[in-house]
Amino acid sequence: MPREGAPRLSRLGLIVLAVAAVAVAFGVYRGIHGRLAAEAALARVTAAAAVPTVNTVHPEAGAPDQEIKLPGNVRAFMDTPIYARASGYLRRWYFDIGAHVKRGDLLAEIESPEVDEQLRQARADLATAEANLTVADGTWKRNETLYKGNWVSGQVRDTSEGAYIAAKTIVASKEADVNRLARLQSYEQVFAPFDGVITARNTDVGALIAASAAGRELFHLSASDKVRVFTAVPETYTRAVRQGAAARVTLDEYPGVSFPGTVVRSTGAIDPVSRTLTVEVDVDNRDGRLLPGAYAFVHLPLAAGGAGASVTVPAEAVIFRKEGLSVAVVKDGRAHLVPITVGRDYGTKLEVVSGLTPEDAVILDPSDSLTEGTPVRAQEPEPGPRVGLAK
Repeated sequence: MPREGAPRLSRLGLIVLAVAAVAVAFGVYRGIHGRLAAEAALARVTAAAAVPTVNTVHPEAGAPDQEIKLPGNVRAFMDTPIYARASGYLRRWYFDIGAHVKRGDLLAEIESPEVDEQLRQARADLATAEANLTVADGTWKRNETLYKGNWVSGQVRDTSEGAYIAAKTIVASKEADVNRLARLQSYEQVFAPFDGVITARNTDVGALIAASAAGRELFHLSASDKVRVFTAVPETYTRAVRQGAAARVTLDEYPGVSFPGTVVRSTGAIDPVSRTLTVEVDVDNRDGRLLPGAYAFVHLPLAAGGAGASVTVPAEAVIFRKEGLSVAVVKDGRAHLVPITVGRDYGTKLEVVSGLTPEDAVILDPSDSLTEGTPVRAQEPEPGPRVGLAK
């Protein structure tokens, strides 16, 4: 019996050993496979963690503000210094600073005794010349009659005619002299050339007045029922300057108040130094609230572009590099650098006139090391107001 069972035990042992070997091999396989799977998972997690997550925002279509605000200077519609045309002493003045005057109002009187004496002398000379003309006229007519009767010679007649013509010429000369001096005498009275306000009085009673370009002005007169507001428009925005276009004027001393105006003219040329266009805006000022010389702000409307013509992005999305301005856009899981052209600067926002559309996902605060094609994971913006300023 033992001999017969020995071979069977040997086969059973072999089976047990084989099963044990298979179990050990399977355990080794599972261990190696699990380690490889764990390493692969760790590699995937590591690779995923290596891809940066970025915040993105969609540009806002259209410009947030359709006007530009520029500093300006308020000036009177008419503003002129008033000088004397007659020399002498100031006899009297009738209006002081702040006075409203009408055209033709007498502002001051000048005493010019020399001109008065010259005018009296010229009128006396004119009277003498007219008397001589009367005598010459009578003599010529009498000699003309006598000549026809052969009582005087032709020479006598011609001499009397010449004396008459000379006397007539002298009278014309004396009349011109009288008119000239009378005009000078009229300048002793200084009149207002237009309706306005006296903004300066630079003389007083008894002051010596000199009728020359070097003389000081007597008064300064301004008409400010309508004012001119001058502003310098940058070359980029000259498209906003159209004759007849509406404009607004604001001042710090009138918060929340705007004064309607009209663009009436411009210089028509860009200043090569400042690269600006000087523009005049006329504003009705019958209430007198706009004072000449005041500092104001001119609001000029800009023509809005078509749909998608421009977009607005946060200033922190723009990348400043030597190649120029650009933004990073997420597409197919990668960052792509897109060159842009910037329009208006709104401080925290920038207008982009080319290079972007409202559908692009723009990266906010891109890192300096960000390069073209860098893998990124985009994080959609949270629901809320879109980028841009309220119109």
